[in-house]
Amino acid sequence: MNEESVKQPLRQVRITAMRQTVYRDLMQQFENAIEHACDISVGQTFISVDGKRPEGLCESAWESMRSFVEALARGEGNFYDGWMQNPHSAMISCNDGFRPVSFYLETLDNLEK
Repeated sequence: MNEESVKQPLRQVRITAMRQTVYRDLMQQFENAIEHACDISVGQTFISVDGKRPEGLCESAWESMRSFVEALARGEGNFYDGWMQNPHSAMISCNDGFRPVSFYLETLDNLEK
Protein backbone atom coordinates (compact mmCIF):
# COMPACT_ATOMS: atom_id res chain seq x y z
CA MET A 1 0.00 0.00 0.00
CA ASN A 2 1.50 3.34 -0.98
CA GLU A 3 1.40 6.56 1.05
CA GLU A 4 -1.25 8.19 -1.14
CA SER A 5 -3.69 5.33 -0.69
CA VAL A 6 -3.64 5.66 3.11
CA LYS A 7 -6.45 8.03 3.97
CA GLN A 8 -5.57 10.45 6.75
CA PRO A 9 -8.22 10.93 9.44
CA LEU A 10 -10.17 14.17 9.18
CA ARG A 11 -9.78 16.61 12.03
CA GLN A 12 -12.72 17.91 13.99
CA VAL A 13 -13.27 21.64 13.64
CA ARG A 14 -14.79 23.76 16.39
CA ILE A 15 -16.95 26.64 15.16
CA THR A 16 -17.51 29.39 17.75
CA ALA A 17 -19.84 32.37 17.30
CA MET A 18 -17.65 35.28 18.40
CA ARG A 19 -19.65 38.39 17.59
CA GLN A 20 -22.85 39.55 15.92
CA THR A 21 -23.23 42.99 14.42
CA VAL A 22 -26.64 44.46 13.65
CA TYR A 23 -27.03 47.21 11.07
CA ARG A 24 -30.41 48.65 12.03
CA ASP A 25 -30.12 51.54 9.57
CA LEU A 26 -29.68 49.12 6.66
CA MET A 27 -32.51 46.94 7.98
CA GLN A 28 -34.87 49.94 8.07
CA GLN A 29 -33.82 51.06 4.62
CA PHE A 30 -33.76 47.75 2.76
CA GLU A 31 -35.14 44.76 4.67
CA ASN A 32 -38.72 43.62 4.78
CA ALA A 33 -39.72 43.16 8.40
CA ILE A 34 -39.22 39.58 9.58
CA GLU A 35 -40.04 38.12 12.96
CA HIS A 36 -37.00 35.97 13.45
CA ALA A 37 -33.80 35.84 11.43
CA CYS A 38 -31.04 34.11 13.41
CA ASP A 39 -30.82 31.46 16.12
CA ILE A 40 -27.08 31.85 16.73
CA SER A 41 -25.92 33.21 20.09
CA VAL A 42 -22.51 34.72 20.75
CA GLY A 43 -20.39 32.07 22.47
CA GLN A 44 -22.33 29.19 20.96
CA THR A 45 -20.11 26.40 19.63
CA PHE A 46 -20.55 23.66 17.08
CA ILE A 47 -18.29 20.75 16.17
CA SER A 48 -17.85 19.75 12.55
CA VAL A 49 -17.06 16.05 12.20
CA ASP A 50 -15.67 14.78 8.89
CA GLY A 51 -15.99 18.26 7.38
CA LYS A 52 -19.79 18.18 7.61
CA ARG A 53 -22.24 20.88 8.72
CA PRO A 54 -23.00 20.50 12.43
CA GLU A 55 -26.62 20.08 13.42
CA GLY A 56 -28.14 23.41 14.45
CA LEU A 57 -25.80 25.58 12.39
CA CYS A 58 -27.82 27.51 9.83
CA GLU A 59 -27.28 26.51 6.23
CA SER A 60 -26.55 30.07 5.12
CA ALA A 61 -23.73 30.47 7.66
CA TRP A 62 -22.41 27.03 6.67
CA GLU A 63 -22.21 28.05 3.02
CA SER A 64 -20.01 30.99 4.03
CA MET A 65 -17.55 28.83 5.95
CA ARG A 66 -17.80 25.36 4.38
CA SER A 67 -14.65 25.52 2.24
CA PHE A 68 -12.57 26.69 5.23
CA VAL A 69 -13.98 23.99 7.53
CA GLU A 70 -13.36 21.31 4.92
CA ALA A 71 -9.78 22.52 4.40
CA LEU A 72 -9.08 22.61 8.13
CA ALA A 73 -10.56 19.12 8.51
CA ARG A 74 -8.08 17.87 5.89
CA GLY A 75 -5.21 19.42 7.83
CA GLU A 76 -4.77 22.41 5.57
CA GLY A 77 -4.41 25.93 6.90
CA ASN A 78 -2.26 29.03 6.71
CA PHE A 79 -4.91 30.72 4.60
CA TYR A 80 -3.81 33.83 2.73
CA ASP A 81 -0.14 33.35 3.68
CA GLY A 82 -0.26 33.97 7.41
CA TRP A 83 -3.57 35.76 7.85
CA MET A 84 -4.31 34.11 11.23
CA GLN A 85 -2.00 33.86 14.27
CA ASN A 86 -3.01 30.19 14.53
CA PRO A 87 -2.40 28.77 11.04
CA HIS A 88 -5.01 26.06 11.67
CA SER A 89 -7.85 28.52 12.16
CA ALA A 90 -9.96 31.10 10.32
CA MET A 91 -12.35 33.95 11.18
CA ILE A 92 -15.36 33.85 8.87
CA SER A 93 -18.59 35.85 8.86
CA CYS A 94 -21.93 34.60 7.67
CA ASN A 95 -23.41 36.26 4.62
CA ASP A 96 -26.30 38.07 6.33
CA GLY A 97 -25.65 41.68 5.35
CA PHE A 98 -27.97 43.03 8.06
CA ARG A 99 -26.82 41.01 11.09
CA PRO A 100 -23.59 39.15 10.28
CA VAL A 101 -22.13 36.74 12.81
CA SER A 102 -18.36 36.27 12.98
CA PHE A 103 -17.26 32.67 13.57
CA TYR A 104 -13.86 31.46 14.75
CA LEU A 105 -12.97 28.12 13.16
CA GLU A 106 -10.20 25.97 14.66
CA THR A 107 -9.04 22.38 14.52
CA LEU A 108 -9.41 20.41 17.74
CA ASP A 109 -6.26 18.32 17.50
CA ASN A 110 -2.63 18.89 16.84
CA LEU A 111 -2.09 16.37 14.07
CA GLU A 112 0.58 17.44 11.63
CA LYS A 113 0.34 17.05 7.86
